[in-house]
Amino acid sequence: MSRLLNILLVSALAGTPVTWAQSPRAVSNKNTTKAEAPVTPGAAQSPKTEEDCGCESQVLPEAFAIVNGVRISRKDIEDQLRGPRVQLQRQVIEARKRELDLQVNSKLVALEAARRSVSVTKLLEVEVVSKVTEPTETEARAFYEQNKKRIEGEFPDVRNDITRYLRDEREHAEAKKFAERLRSTGGNKVKILEAASAQPASDRARVFATVNQERITSADIEDSLRPLVYEVQQQIYKLRQSALDLKINDTLLEQEAQKRKITTDSLVVAEIKPMNITEEAARAFYDQNRERVSGEFPQTKDHIIQYLQQDALRKAELAFVEKLRRVATIETFLVAPQPPVFNIATDDQPSLGDAAAPVTIIAFTDYQCPSCASTQPVLEKLLNEYEGRVRLVVRDFPLEQHKDAFKAAEAAEAAREQGKYWEYTALLLQNQPALGVESLKQYAGKLGLDRQKFDAALDSSKFAEKVQRDLWEGVGYGVNSTPALFINGRRLTNNSYESLKAATEAALKAAADISLPTVKRSAGKG
Repeated sequence: MSRLLNILLVSALAGTPVTWAQSPRAVSNKNTTKAEAPVTPGAAQSPKTEEDCGCESQVLPEAFAIVNGVRISRKDIEDQLRGPRVQLQRQVIEARKRELDLQVNSKLVALEAARRSVSVTKLLEVEVVSKVTEPTETEARAFYEQNKKRIEGEFPDVRNDITRYLRDEREHAEAKKFAERLRSTGGNKVKILEAASAQPASDRARVFATVNQERITSADIEDSLRPLVYEVQQQIYKLRQSALDLKINDTLLEQEAQKRKITTDSLVVAEIKPMNITEEAARAFYDQNRERVSGEFPQTKDHIIQYLQQDALRKAELAFVEKLRRVATIETFLVAPQPPVFNIATDDQPSLGDAAAPVTIIAFTDYQCPSCASTQPVLEKLLNEYEGRVRLVVRDFPLEQHKDAFKAAEAAEAAREQGKYWEYTALLLQNQPALGVESLKQYAGKLGLDRQKFDAALDSSKFAEKVQRDLWEGVGYGVNSTPALFINGRRLTNNSYESLKAATEAALKAAADISLPTVKRSAGKG
């Protein structure tokens, strides 16, 4: 059940099929040097007209940079990025159109669960999961043979990935049938008043649909899309920044060439000399990268030498441009998008520190995740440094690839029920290779917990619904990896101690500024 709401409500109930391109094994070319975005069937690849998703976080400056007095305009950069930018923005446009279906179906599922007096997880277990047959090895093998050209690795290496993909496909199909049944049920009244448009509605209270009198507004749709919008903003910012860096480099080379009264090509030839790559160097590269190179050394030697020469030229050109940058006057005006601030619930969650602290760090964690284990001491160090001013709250986010993580999260809740959460999770993080059910019970015994009560909670999945709720809410905040850290509701992109400390200081300063009283000065004399 650890994947259920993520797959069914995000994918199936929204009408979006799971595609093999989303699998970690879906690699068709071992020699590919750049990651390529997966293509979803039916998605527009080359739109005839450019649609604006309305997801720019700021007004773009007319000049992106000034290099030694030479202006690099917004148009210089935007024109060359139009294709990839439009493709990214279409992700938001298509998601906005799908989101209404997701909101309707989610409400129908919640209403049906309430009618039956069961949890949403239990309802989906009965109506979807129990109706899915596990893919056989024969079916997995047949899929592999049909798609061999698109799959990296031999069948034994990818069998589990294929089985999971086929199971997800079947869950999607069953969930879609269930959603259709709920829509056609006489007791449910669904009214779609209008389709969601490419851009967000100017009025957040605008009603797009009602489900048994419950309204779905523009605010509901846009708030759900905030993580995706921010992700697209980040990707577009990185594209712009990369293109701007290249344009600055080209401008500096052109300016230096003009100064010397030669062409840019002549400047490059004069300053950047080709490097002689020996056969020994090529052999060393081949030995270090044998798994990535297709073919034996004699057949690939010339290609390797050519690649190393080009790489050396590129590095030499970057080093020369860096020298030019050091003596140049460069102003840049691109500003990175700010991550959205989420109002993340902290009630009934394990926490350390003063509940009234001005800064709250929320960590979505997976007890089988090595990065979570290495980040925990960093978080505790910050709590000690900022005692009384920082609070830590932990929420569960067991990842699908960690088979024991979901049950470990349940076990942590069972230990919290007996007042030993932090001691128990410390054992989990120290023993990540051994988190099977029997090991989880043994750790409870080591801490002197009531084993009968603990074992009963674990065996009955008493806390599965709580873990599942954390998982689903985390998806809503854009969490897709762990540890995912939020400081006062804002997601961190770097989990290092230095980054956490800087973000904590900024949050403390912001909290202090908000709490300062406004002092009105008298206009009188004196």
